Amino acid sequence: MDLELDGTSALVTASSSGLGKASATALAREGANVVVNGRDEERLAEAVDEIDAVGDGEVVGVQGDLTEKADIEHLVERTVEEFGGIDTLVTSAGGPPSGAFMDTDDEDWYQAFDLLVMSAVRTVRAAAPHLKESDQGTMTFVTSRSVKEAIDSLVLSNSVRMAVIGLEKTLSRELAPEVRSNAVLPGPHETSRIEDLVEQAVDRGDYENYEEGLADWGDGIPVERIGDPMELGDAVAFLSSPKSSYINGVALPIEGGAGASNL
Repeated sequence: MDLELDGTSALVTASSSGLGKASATALAREGANVVVNGRDEERLAEAVDEIDAVGDGEVVGVQGDLTEKADIEHLVERTVEEFGGIDTLVTSAGGPPSGAFMDTDDEDWYQAFDLLVMSAVRTVRAAAPHLKESDQGTMTFVTSRSVKEAIDSLVLSNSVRMAVIGLEKTLSRELAPEVRSNAVLPGPHETSRIEDLVEQAVDRGDYENYEEGLADWGDGIPVERIGDPMELGDAVAFLSSPKSSYINGVALPIEGGAGASNL
């Protein structure tokens, strides 16, 4: 299927690794020009090279910390300078630390809110005028399945990410029809984070090998495995395309059917 993204411009935050990188890769593969963002300069450069190899569009890396307002404004400005506008915005961010409620303090909550919510708020605020000028402006928020069902020992993610869904739904009404807004709610995918966790478990002797550990992550998921990051990326590309032009205000779980929620 041709997603009709050839020549469009996309900004994907926190995209030097993980699901953000998969989203940027999928967009580039469809012919979009993509700005890739990350804090680590070396990892960002590697990601740009890898993503650039899969598509015909231009791929530009812009270093920046999503908890810094000035860095976000610079990120949007560079995207517009490079590509003349923004058609697609994908917001992603790393997860806050795990832990139970009584193990957190005020600073943990403020930091989680700044990372997950204010990064999205500030990026949208800066990008929205450019998205409105596009013929097919879209925003996709990468959050977590924890907004549907709370996950043990992830109180910060369970609580704070809900605000991103409230933002996404509100924007789907305030900015339409010029801009569509949706969210994806990923379950476990084979990102570098999970790879590290499995390898650590193997080193501890919890599993005999990596394959056994990875299979354990898929336990309880109806499709009997965890996701490939590109499966998430492909969904983001679809939501960013004219092929999904009647999809707006949706929070789409991408977790192999693991969730038990009816809605």
